[in-house]
Amino acid sequence: MHIKIVQGEAVTPHIADLARLRTHVFRAFPYLYEGSEDYEASYLATYARSPESLFVLALDGERIVGASTGVPMPDASDVFQAPFIAAGIAPEKIFYFGESVLLSSYRGRGLGVRFFEEREAYARRLGRFDWCSFCAVERPQDHPLRPTDYVPLDAFWGKRGYEHRADLRTMLAWQDIGEDNETEKPMSFWLKAAR
Repeated sequence: MHIKIVQGEAVTPHIADLARLRTHVFRAFPYLYEGSEDYEASYLATYARSPESLFVLALDGERIVGASTGVPMPDASDVFQAPFIAAGIAPEKIFYFGESVLLSSYRGRGLGVRFFEEREAYARRLGRFDWCSFCAVERPQDHPLRPTDYVPLDAFWGKRGYEHRADLRTMLAWQDIGEDNETEKPMSFWLKAAR
C-alpha cells in the first residue's frame, strides 16, 4: 500500500479508474448512488480543472483502492458555496473536501485518517483558508435500505476535530438505486479550523 498525491490536471490519467471506484463505493448506504462512470468522469474533470485541487490516492500496487479529494471552495459548485454565503462565511476562506471513497476490504487500516491528514496539511500549506469543510448526506433512521450494522461516521469526524453545522445545509440531486429519476437529498456541513 502507498499514497500518491496529485494536483489539478495531473489526475487526468487516473480519472477513468477513479470514476469506476466512486461508482462502486457510492452504491452503498448512505449514498445508494445509481451512478454512471461517464458522469463521474465528467465530475472529476471539474476538479482537475482547478489548479489547486488535491487528490489523495491510495494504491495497492498500481491499483487505486481509495481516493480523497479537495478543492478551494470558490472552485466547487455553487450548491456547496451557497450555504456559506448565506451565513456570511466567505467561500474564499474555505478549503472544501469533496469525497473520500475506499473499497470496504481496505477499511480499518488508517487510510481514512490519512485522507484527512493529507487534505488538512495541504490546506494549511496554501495558507489562506480559515476552514476545512465537507458535507454529508442525511438519511432517515428508518430508511428501508439502511443496513442493520450501519455505523455513521459522525464519531470518526468528531474525533478528527470536525463540528457538525446543521445550520449549513444544501440539497444535491442524484438517482438512488431503484429510482427512475434523480431526487434531491439533504446534505449538511462539517467544519474545522484550518490553522
